[in-house]
Amino acid sequence: MIATGLTPVSAAFGQGLPTAAENLTPGDLDTEHLFGFTEGSDLGIPGEPELEWETTGRLGRRPGTFGAVDSGLALKVPLSNDFRLAPGVAFNAYEVGPPGGQTRTVGGLSAGFLETRLRLQDRREAPFGLTLNIVSSVGRIDTGSGLRASSYGTEAGLLADRELIPGKLVGAINLGYALAATRLHRLDDRLLSSGLEVSGALAYQVQPGTFLGGELRYLRAYDGLGLDRFTGEAVFLGPTLYASLSAQLWLSVAWSVQVAGRAAGEGGGLDLTNFDRHQARLRIGYNF
Repeated sequence: MIATGLTPVSAAFGQGLPTAAENLTPGDLDTEHLFGFTEGSDLGIPGEPELEWETTGRLGRRPGTFGAVDSGLALKVPLSNDFRLAPGVAFNAYEVGPPGGQTRTVGGLSAGFLETRLRLQDRREAPFGLTLNIVSSVGRIDTGSGLRASSYGTEAGLLADRELIPGKLVGAINLGYALAATRLHRLDDRLLSSGLEVSGALAYQVQPGTFLGGELRYLRAYDGLGLDRFTGEAVFLGPTLYASLSAQLWLSVAWSVQVAGRAAGEGGGLDLTNFDRHQARLRIGYNF
């Protein structure tokens, strides 16, 4: 069933409280951030905006030294039960350097973005929840190298979830497609890239408002906007934690390590050319 957010059924069985409070209350859940990098299909309730801070740390690429911290601040505003807009800004810091060479540190304001989320199916009324998520961004840093650049990107994802044990165990599957056009200022090169991601996750409520889980992600990287030339693939695996700290405040933590992968034309059991060895993410949200 497609949920419009306008019918009496949706009003009666939809989410009734903001994220943190909903997950502290027995019964219904807000699944959006229970899983780490993977996301659930929920999007909050109208009249209860949420301020969210997200920080992702990335380590271990070839060649040389590579470390990055990417942060974003977004204001999530549900306009109906099934539609939400979230404008935001992104910041980053990089420490990069060639093998045996001097490292350099750069950072600052890196991008602006707009997330649009449309719920296609409410899991409270259908066998599973399904939401379309689109993020468009304009940036000034190349996220792969930390070099100054002009970039334009779009990420589109289908987010599906289901309560496997009502109120206790929740599962989610995400399918994602991303594309970006980047012009490096120093080299005046134009880079076109795209990628695919499939992820699955489980989260179990160990006590009211606290969920432990794990997730598995598979990513593929390509040159060209239309998945033109395969450049690499990677599999990430790791644990997740979500906790409601109060009725308004929540946090989630995830850590993923690359356990398998390959770069086109290279040997070895990992792809450290296109992907990181370790990724960790911290999210903090406040409803007001």
